[in-house]
Amino acid sequence: MPLQNRVTPFGDIVAVSARGLFTGNRGIIHDPATRSLTKRRWTTRAWIICRCDYKGIRRPVMAQRSWTELFFLDEATALAAGHRPCFLCRREEARAFREKWSAGNGGTLPKAQDIDLRLHAERLEHSGKRLHPLKGPLAALPDGTMVASGAAAYLVRGGRTLLWQPDGYRRADPPGSMDGLLTPPSTLAALAAGYRPVLHPTAFD
Repeated sequence: MPLQNRVTPFGDIVAVSARGLFTGNRGIIHDPATRSLTKRRWTTRAWIICRCDYKGIRRPVMAQRSWTELFFLDEATALAAGHRPCFLCRREEARAFREKWSAGNGGTLPKAQDIDLRLHAERLEHSGKRLHPLKGPLAALPDGTMVASGAAAYLVRGGRTLLWQPDGYRRADPPGSMDGLLTPPSTLAALAAGYRPVLHPTAFD
């Protein structure tokens, strides 16, 4: 059985076999004895997106009392869930994200902690995912934005929508109206300012 460590655009952590392109964490939220999640879904405001390969380091997944290894289909998925690039293993991308985040949101270059505080306020509502209102047509949203329609998540790319699935995307028009933005507004501003997240290859099929 797959471990419960795959993150959806809604920020939920589920058990599916597809791991995706990135790993990351929200602190220690698992029991290494059982390799299962605890009731907590975060223990730090620093929700980060990491490389799956870094200096040849290999970790036994969810098997030690250390950060809980989470996996994302791609960077757009992680950003929608409320994560941001890691300043250690993805330093170049993290710096680019911070620059575009500052350009889109105004002000001087923020510290990582400042971004984390802003994202923490934008990603959660009580114990669930916070949705934000759409303020224009889907075609005007920058590539990499994620939106929700019911229980489904859609990626915006080239003004079109792609249905998110654990193992990739497929072209599909939402059956009804959109319920709101999954991507936090401050991250959306970074995308609009030019940050380009890594998308799963199926987004280009």
